[in-house]
Amino acid sequence: MQTLFRQRKNNRWLKPNHVVSIRVTRCKLHLAGFSNLQLTATVSDFAELQARLGHPFRDESLLRLALTHPSVAHAANPATAQNQRLEFLGDSVLGMVLSRELFEKFPAADEGVLTKSRAKLVNAVSLAEHGRELGLGAHLILSRGEENTGGRQRLSALADAFEALLGAIFLDGGFEAAQAFVRREFAADFSTLTESADFQNPKGELQERLQSRSPLAPEYEFISATGPDHERVFECAVRHDGAELARGTGKSKKAAESAAARAALKKLGAEKPLAP
Repeated sequence: MQTLFRQRKNNRWLKPNHVVSIRVTRCKLHLAGFSNLQLTATVSDFAELQARLGHPFRDESLLRLALTHPSVAHAANPATAQNQRLEFLGDSVLGMVLSRELFEKFPAADEGVLTKSRAKLVNAVSLAEHGRELGLGAHLILSRGEENTGGRQRLSALADAFEALLGAIFLDGGFEAAQAFVRREFAADFSTLTESADFQNPKGELQERLQSRSPLAPEYEFISATGPDHERVFECAVRHDGAELARGTGKSKKAAESAAARAALKKLGAEKPLAP
């Protein structure tokens, strides 16, 4: 295996296109005879990584490219291939697969709920966690500067590498392979995701939804409180424009109002959109 490097000495570049022989082992790249390279990299066993991915690459260069951080190009040569193009592709594939899964899982959910559910799944924190669980940090190919500043565990680096990896799987194995990978990776997320989980502020969500139809704000009405003092159950109704939308119960008036708003959102999500 060979690659091109440039070596610095006394702040001057020497041999700008010098060919360096690289010996790859399970843990790292050994750069024979060069101790002050601008670019350093650590690569773990790709076979082990591919086993965790559940996808054996026919073209391992795609996997290597997906793991190549942009800092490599900044440190060596701007023309050096890195993973941003694959990240762009993987982002699109991920959005397509997750959108379909959400569309089928929540047939009564409206566009807003589906969009917010997808956003929860594809935010940088979530994607970085997937990357961390796959152990991508140990496989990233980084510049020396990025390595020395904790780049292997950087949230953005892990999230971007995860999307780039998906792009590489798509190119290597097609849409079905990419879809299977996404389904495996997000199975646990989908098992805990519900329509109501997206209504973290159901009263605010309801007001936003209703005010797209009418300038009137929803109103909450206390209905009843039952049970002993230490286990009171409150019931509230939410009304809009004189009509009751739904009722909810909770251990406080606030919780009951939120439950009523959540029930109203679910009911509105099952309705057909109003004609313009």
